[in-house]
Amino acid sequence: MDSNLFKYVWRNSRPEQLIILGLVVLAQVFYFASLNIPKTIVNDGIEGKAFKSAQTVPFLRIDLPIPSFISDVGSIRLSDGLSLAQWPYLVGMSCLFLVMVTINGLFKKTINTQKGRMGERMLRRLRYQLYDRILLFPPAHFRKVKQAELAGMINNEIEPLGGFIGDAYVQPAFLGGQAITALLFIMLQNIWLGLIVIAVLAVQAFIIPKLRRKIVALGKQRQITARQFSGRVAETVDGVQEVHIHAASNYERADIVGRLGRIFHIRFELFQRKFTAKFLNNLLAQTTPFLIYLIGGYFVLFGDMQVGAVVGVLLAYKDLPGPVKELIDWDQQRQDMQQRYEQVIEQFEPDGMLAAELQAIPNAAAPALSGAVQLNGVALAEEGGAPMLDAVTLSFPIGRKVAVVGGAGGGKEALAQVVARVAHPTAGGVAIGGKDLAELPEAAVGARLSYVGQDVYLLPVTIRENLLYGLKFRPRGPAAYEGAALRQRETEEREARRAGNPVLDVAADWVDYEAAGASGPHDIDQRVIEALRVVELEADVYRYGLRGTIAPAERPAVAESILKARAELHSRLADPAFAGLVEPFDRDRYNRNMSVAENVLFGTPMGRTFEPDNITANPYMRKVLNELDLATPLAEMGVEIARTMVELFADLPAGHPFFEQFSFITAEELPEYRALLTRLSGRTVADLSSEERARLRALPFRYIEARHRLGLIDEAMEQRLLAARQAFAAGLPTELASDIEFYDVARYNGAATLQDNILFGRLVYGQAQGADRVGDLIGEVLDGLGVRNAVVQVGLDYNVGVAGKRLSAGQRQKVGIARALLKRPDLLVLNEPTAVLDAATQQRLLDKILAARGALGVLWTLSRTAQAERFDEVIVMQGGRMTARGAPSELSGDKTYTDLLAAG
Repeated sequence: MDSNLFKYVWRNSRPEQLIILGLVVLAQVFYFASLNIPKTIVNDGIEGKAFKSAQTVPFLRIDLPIPSFISDVGSIRLSDGLSLAQWPYLVGMSCLFLVMVTINGLFKKTINTQKGRMGERMLRRLRYQLYDRILLFPPAHFRKVKQAELAGMINNEIEPLGGFIGDAYVQPAFLGGQAITALLFIMLQNIWLGLIVIAVLAVQAFIIPKLRRKIVALGKQRQITARQFSGRVAETVDGVQEVHIHAASNYERADIVGRLGRIFHIRFELFQRKFTAKFLNNLLAQTTPFLIYLIGGYFVLFGDMQVGAVVGVLLAYKDLPGPVKELIDWDQQRQDMQQRYEQVIEQFEPDGMLAAELQAIPNAAAPALSGAVQLNGVALAEEGGAPMLDAVTLSFPIGRKVAVVGGAGGGKEALAQVVARVAHPTAGGVAIGGKDLAELPEAAVGARLSYVGQDVYLLPVTIRENLLYGLKFRPRGPAAYEGAALRQRETEEREARRAGNPVLDVAADWVDYEAAGASGPHDIDQRVIEALRVVELEADVYRYGLRGTIAPAERPAVAESILKARAELHSRLADPAFAGLVEPFDRDRYNRNMSVAENVLFGTPMGRTFEPDNITANPYMRKVLNELDLATPLAEMGVEIARTMVELFADLPAGHPFFEQFSFITAEELPEYRALLTRLSGRTVADLSSEERARLRALPFRYIEARHRLGLIDEAMEQRLLAARQAFAAGLPTELASDIEFYDVARYNGAATLQDNILFGRLVYGQAQGADRVGDLIGEVLDGLGVRNAVVQVGLDYNVGVAGKRLSAGQRQKVGIARALLKRPDLLVLNEPTAVLDAATQQRLLDKILAARGALGVLWTLSRTAQAERFDEVIVMQGGRMTARGAPSELSGDKTYTDLLAAG
């Protein structure tokens, strides 16, 4: 990239710059005219100097000057204009002044809009180029930089460049043109006034930049310290667990306090110097009007200068300090932006960057890798120079199952990284089928070779998207756009080209279905599920699916299958062996295993309107309760619950499990309810305030008779609550209809989970292993109906969270292996990918993965040497060198290998 910001801007925006500069030049003509009009208005329109010898004068007479070397006529009259008396002339000139002001404003608007758009395009170009260079960084460089600093530089540090890029050439031309035009006008009025203005401006131009040099240096320090601060905050977030484990919270606070102190002192000194320079600049700017009044007034009183000329000079100067000040500001900004640009560019030009051609989008599928994997004198060293691999030379057929064993630091991990091109050798080279691995396109390596290490990074998207991420080598087909969306896409493509971005659409179909053995989107999920079975993750995803939701309109087949599963489950629950495990939903019966709120609503809330915390405050719910005279009984029920809770929890610590079991009142709320009950002593609920009655009324809404067993809901109360259920549903306002989806045995409930839709009821409290037995029964029903895969597909929509943190470490490793298996690479490199799993699970996965690979190659670094018996060949690494290799049976006499076997 260009090291000079101005070269970068000119090279990438020259046509737009020239157009805007042309507008700037044209604008100066109208600006000069607008400066001369006030003088004419004062001298001729108001004082009437032009009317002393005539009753009328021409208005809008236009003469085109002709140079003498062309013709002796002097000028050509384009328009005779109008002959006007003094008052019409004054009105005409005033209107002309207004027109000129409007035209000048339109020029400014157009120029600012054009340069703003150009600046944003250039900022977009620069951001893309910096991000593009991150993708070309050598792998080792990422160990030297912090992701927060790189992200901060691309997002925040170059943000000011967008505004400056539009001003880089246009601003000095525009402001300089205004200043020169104003100076020319002043000089034409009076040479001495012009010289005075020039002298003051020269002082400003000399002193202010000198004062601002230190400001630029301080700005650089501020930028560096702010970047370091951002990186330090990111370190704290990434290592927060270690901070708490080692009780280093206050040490981290001390570090941040010190950094904030340094930033404060830099910024405070910056403000002091900035406002000092501003004060001097304003003082010098106000000195000039003083001199114009003094000297201009002298020439009017004792010379031949007209009052209109002085007024014109003042009006011209009124517009002069602004452009001059902004020019000085522009010069400071130029220095600041240049050093900012240089600082950022330096961070994006590390040694050993990958060639951009390696990441070019391929036109066709990558050819299969064949032949042998060859390492010729491969060496790999850490940043400090410590060797990780030392002149390793070996070769093995790409379709062979090869295990790599060795002690910690022996070089087995580095060997796997070099073969997978995750690390680049510092000496020697790797070839596959006689082709240098370092020169193969990234698309070919990504499609035909896969790597999984101990640390698997997952994107904050669904499980499905993470698994398919390994198949997105190139766009396979365009996205479907119609109407306004199509026009919007065409506009985006034009803007992308103008900004120097590639015309790539993330909404296009990028998935290489053929690489996974699928024919298209309709059967890719089947390949995904097969990969999940190999890594024993299907059961987890199945459970996520049961807890997931679907829109029945988008997946009608799944919704219909779930309804069939619901009917089948309830027919099986009629079996005496399962009787009493589930209390089904029935519109005409009170469900004692549901809360009062759930019974009244008899549906799934959508949004926050009818959530438990909000239901008692809802105006419509209050209306229903009041109409059925339920408000007071519920408040009295709340009194009984509060009294029981206060008695029960009086002597219990805050963390006692009873607080969770009886989830009406928290430990913090207990004193408040105790005080409320004290105030109620000897009084009725009606004597309490409306807020207190509302608090008491909220308690029963969480009450579940079968769970809490306080005997508060008898058959009569059940009937009253059923009446409330019917009234609530019958009178629900149209505007609230979208806030709840009612239970209906014949309809799929889109707001409820798949499991709740199948169950269509509540588990009965107190049944031993009831949840497990019902869960097994649901599984049998789904398997019998062939619906299990549909549930797993819903589970694939489960979002894994930031960096996959909603999954366990073992699940993340399994997703990483499944992602690699899904694209069926010619060589699968596994670098202790199951290290966090127990020994039995590791062995099962190893057997399944080797069986799934068939005739395709595997290079597997093992954490347990005993597992090497399943491989065709074993490579023993020690001290960065290969000390032995051969079939497992052939290595029985190798001491290093037998020692590793003995160690486990």
